[in-house]
Amino acid sequence: MVSKNCLSHLRRLVRGVQVEGLATHVTSDLTLPIRSSRTMATLANMPIEQMTLSPNPHLPQPPSATPISISVPTTPLPSTHITTTIYSFPTLEPLRYAYYPHNHLYLPLRRDLLHRAVIYEGDKTRSGTAHTKWRDDVHGSHKKLYPQKGTGRARVGDKQSPVRRGGGVAFGPKARDFSTKLPRKIYDLAWRTALSYRYRRGELVVVDRLQNQRSNATWWLKQIFEGNGWGNASGRSLLVSRWRGKSNNALYLGMERVGEDGRMLEVSDVDVKDLLGMGRIVIEQKALNAMLKEHVSDLVPGIGAAAGQLSTSASSAVMEEMLEDGELLDAAVMEELVGEEAVDGLIRDDVKPTSA
Repeated sequence: MVSKNCLSHLRRLVRGVQVEGLATHVTSDLTLPIRSSRTMATLANMPIEQMTLSPNPHLPQPPSATPISISVPTTPLPSTHITTTIYSFPTLEPLRYAYYPHNHLYLPLRRDLLHRAVIYEGDKTRSGTAHTKWRDDVHGSHKKLYPQKGTGRARVGDKQSPVRRGGGVAFGPKARDFSTKLPRKIYDLAWRTALSYRYRRGELVVVDRLQNQRSNATWWLKQIFEGNGWGNASGRSLLVSRWRGKSNNALYLGMERVGEDGRMLEVSDVDVKDLLGMGRIVIEQKALNAMLKEHVSDLVPGIGAAAGQLSTSASSAVMEEMLEDGELLDAAVMEELVGEEAVDGLIRDDVKPTSA
């Protein structure tokens, strides 16, 4: 039998204690390492701005193995510009380069902002006209139909009761406003975030101008969408123009006939949901510039307060651009841009009475 002294010596050996008389028969490899406490780990100084990566000593190293020093910047990177290629439509030949600020088309993805913008647009487009009549709104007398007792029938109230045919609707919808509020700076940031998401994925195609070059726009568009991979099989495409005029009216009509492959909108009719709903965006450069110019309230201080004052001048600038491009301006377009009173003023200014 093993004596108690031997067992005591073995326990001490396992704990790393050197015992006289038995130390010559046991090597130091049997001793356990000292256990590090949490205090020792927290007291270690770990540099943050300057980190050094040393080679692994257990792996074979080349003769010139030196530590690698990595510097972590403590200040944000300065705003730079990104390059965008402008293509010709429909051949997609590169024409020139355009430069846009980094905070316009290269923002990081913010799903929370996109979600808030889409919900805001959806709530704003709800009509809220559903309305039903409660028992007080139904026409007729509110007299009790039968006496409470003595008829042998079930007790009833007036004929406007919700349980009777032709009565009021219990807990029915009422006309109300479903629109919610969203700060303009957040909404504009969501706009540029959606455009940046498309740009990062290579799904933002900027063209010089969208215009029809064939008489049969339907067949022509089918060939373009099939050749470029823009059709229904690739997630459809959204075409965005600066406005709808005589040069691209046939293109709009052709896109209505090939709706299964995509749709075409003016820049004033596009929202954040449209930017995220299809496979890619084919947009004119003028439309992209107008879109970015309109949604920069979070970058330009005080632009929200002067938005009402700039609306008339912005509409006049649009009219000047359309006149320069030779677009046909009818009364409906002019009223939409500057208002009915301004159109009347323009007509009165154009037709001046001759002096006697």
